[in-house]
Amino acid sequence: MSEVQPAPRAHEVQVGPAGPSLRVVPDTWRPVRPLGEGVLADPAQGEGFDTELVLRARVQETHDVVSLVLEPASSNAFAFRPGQFLTLGVDVDGQRVERCYTISSPPTRPHLLRVTVKRVEGGGLSPYLHDRLAVGDRLHAAGPLGGFTVTEHPAARYLLLSAGSGITPTLATLRTMSDLAELEDGALDVVVVHSARTPDDLVGRDELEHLAAAHEGLRVVWVCEDDPPGRPGAWTGWRGRLDAEILLAAVPDATGREVLTCGPPGYMAGVRAVLAEVGADPACCHEESFVLGAPGAPAAHEAAPARESVPEVVPGARVRFGRSDREVVCPPGTTVLAAAQQAGVRLPSSCSAGLCGTCKSTLLAGRVDMVHQGGIRPREIAQDKFLPCCSTPDGDIVVDA
Repeated sequence: MSEVQPAPRAHEVQVGPAGPSLRVVPDTWRPVRPLGEGVLADPAQGEGFDTELVLRARVQETHDVVSLVLEPASSNAFAFRPGQFLTLGVDVDGQRVERCYTISSPPTRPHLLRVTVKRVEGGGLSPYLHDRLAVGDRLHAAGPLGGFTVTEHPAARYLLLSAGSGITPTLATLRTMSDLAELEDGALDVVVVHSARTPDDLVGRDELEHLAAAHEGLRVVWVCEDDPPGRPGAWTGWRGRLDAEILLAAVPDATGREVLTCGPPGYMAGVRAVLAEVGADPACCHEESFVLGAPGAPAAHEAAPARESVPEVVPGARVRFGRSDREVVCPPGTTVLAAAQQAGVRLPSSCSAGLCGTCKSTLLAGRVDMVHQGGIRPREIAQDKFLPCCSTPDGDIVVDA
């Protein structure tokens, strides 16, 4: 009887019965580079988008979160980075309402945009989008804006932390990584830790678990505070709020990863404390604040870094609103947006932090000190555009409003 030969192991090539075996070791090292470099269109090189969109489909993610699939009213493709956001504008009962929402679809699928919206009771726009916006209805979109994106922080290993609908940048990021084959063995190493109230509040759970099962480079960890309603004891995963013990148990090498965090203010504050406790390098930790400024705005925006001191404004600067034919004296430190409200001039606004670009206006005369957070482009500033929400007058000014 002939001797049975063992089956070849993975990565081994059998040279012959008498010869040695050659083990082929895959080269897992590769240079760290921005995600999608040389593949994705650079939004900074284009004009952005300022266009009408048509609602093509609605996807009910959870009981209070819906995704809107939007297509351009005219043929177009969109260039953006995963994690950036846009400003949606809709006429609600005869009044224009604008809010910012992170794009949850990936830039690798540039012909449709998807935004994932959590209902906020009493919010200015989310109840309308949930209850009244129908397939075929139109709305306006402008963007992309924001710098909360992995493309700005190239790394080989990432830790994506989120809570609630702060998962939207994570959805865009993972969809992009998957489409670009960046989650295969030997490519990027990504761990997602997402927190929610109950399992019923986990947005994108099935999709992310499928991605994790299909890609060796991705691991997803869910943390829930409580069981599903009416089903005590049903949740068997990590329980409670994210703390240092849970983080290190779930991700022992957390401090060796590039960390991106997005969620509500309370969650963000808690995560900062946890990352400091475990010794994470602050230079490797990046944030996106879930709510800035406008009451009820469920959008995620890039976190505002510490502001530098603003030059002293001229006391009693006069702010004139040309089209409204109104004028007001603006005390030192008062923004042009606040001056407009004092004068009874309504300017659209959303984030109130220089992020979303909703309040963008034209300066007809004078100068302002503007401390924005990415809500306006250099070419727009060159065209005398400015953001009233983060601008204080440097002497008397005239605004086209």
